[in-house]
Amino acid sequence: MTHRTSPSGSDQPLDTAYDTALLDLDGVVYTGGDAIAHAVDSLAAAGSDGMRLAYVTNNAARTPEAVAEHLTRLGVPADAEDVITSAQAVARLIADHVPAGSKVLAVGGEGLFAALRERGLQPVESADDSPVAAVQGYGPELRWSQLAEMAHAVNAGVPWFASNTDLTIPSARGIAPGNGAAVEVVRIATGGSPQVAGKPLPPMHRETVLRTGAKRPLVVGDRLDTDIEGAYAGGVDSLLVLTGVTKPADLVAAAPHHRPTYVAADLRGLLVAHPSVEWDGSRATCGGWTATASGGSLDLTGSGEAADGLRAVCCAAWSLAESASSDLDLSKALARLGL
Repeated sequence: MTHRTSPSGSDQPLDTAYDTALLDLDGVVYTGGDAIAHAVDSLAAAGSDGMRLAYVTNNAARTPEAVAEHLTRLGVPADAEDVITSAQAVARLIADHVPAGSKVLAVGGEGLFAALRERGLQPVESADDSPVAAVQGYGPELRWSQLAEMAHAVNAGVPWFASNTDLTIPSARGIAPGNGAAVEVVRIATGGSPQVAGKPLPPMHRETVLRTGAKRPLVVGDRLDTDIEGAYAGGVDSLLVLTGVTKPADLVAAAPHHRPTYVAADLRGLLVAHPSVEWDGSRATCGGWTATASGGSLDLTGSGEAADGLRAVCCAAWSLAESASSDLDLSKALARLGL
């Protein structure tokens, strides 16, 4: 796949250029129990413009019904069919490997248990219950004894699966440990590695396509290593919003497979056209900004929308060799943008 050297432009607002938005939840639509600024109004406007809204989350703790209820309560009307979780993706993956009705040791929230039952599998809670597979998903009430059961099963040779391996998860109080942190505990105790279903891996993309039927999807996320990498792997376009985990400096330093198609401060970026970035071989220009990378630093001149300046900075950095871009001093350019 060709390496992206600049964020793309779009003459049309993104909500009319794409038929379906595949939206991450944590850090994009809400953080903890609260909606992120501008999310509710932006999604309502995108839906009114004819864009289908699907919510695709690596968080396996809750059922699609519970997620849809939460979204509706926040002012984003949604049905269970609009929600796709990594629990559903990993349950399908397990069902492809074991007979119907099989016992599966499950550690996680109700969303994981419900997804396994949807696939005709029987969740159990002990390695002594003769499971033929073992699966981990995020659960906020995780107990140490549950990790011990998982380790016992894996050490006994039971095939090991994980809904996702995100090391962190956004919360209302800041960044907290994610399912990947719990997976690492079991990895240390067993020396094994699970089969993983969630973003950025193919099982999650397959689950999303099967459930939404999207023809021209746009992945919308806040994480480079799951949302954007998953879009890259699936060959679909992506929009990064800066309301969650990824910070501007992370974006500018992103490796080729972590570079989004579009960049916006928040979900209002769905509703507008995106200006192109002009590159003349030494300078990147977008809106009223010009970015130049040389001598180990990145200079930014001009004025205008901060998002345009960030797009120019990304182009100037991404157009360099990867080894050179990773060493750039970005502090002055990002400070000038207030980022």
